[in-house]
Amino acid sequence: MTTVLFACVHNAGRSKMAEAFFNASADPARARAISAGTQPALRAHPEVVEAMREIGLPLGGAAPTRLSEEVARSADLLVTMGCGEECPFAPGVERLDWKLSDPKGASPESVREIRDEIRARVLELIRSHGWARDPS
Repeated sequence: MTTVLFACVHNAGRSKMAEAFFNASADPARARAISAGTQPALRAHPEVVEAMREIGLPLGGAAPTRLSEEVARSADLLVTMGCGEECPFAPGVERLDWKLSDPKGASPESVREIRDEIRARVLELIRSHGWARDPS
């Protein structure tokens, strides 16, 4: 099984949305997602929670997680989203960097646009790696 780690600064917006989209769409026997942040917040950003609730994908009550070298090494693929040089380097871990705006404090319309872009990128990642759920 492949572990995909989505990482951003606070683990309260972009990475939480990506984790939720991934785990809702990927075949759990093939791949799973986790998320973490370099400076984790106390909770998910309220505007992000609301945007995900609108589409029926609640983020739940999971607290943001700290992105450590150990967490990074536990992944097969690290997808960074704005943590720049603060994201740890993990030898042998494939890394992608997605340039995405931070939804913290953004208008509802902007948060929805960021959410929809993340969903599209996650679905393409799943498709391109063959991690999609079987249609049956």
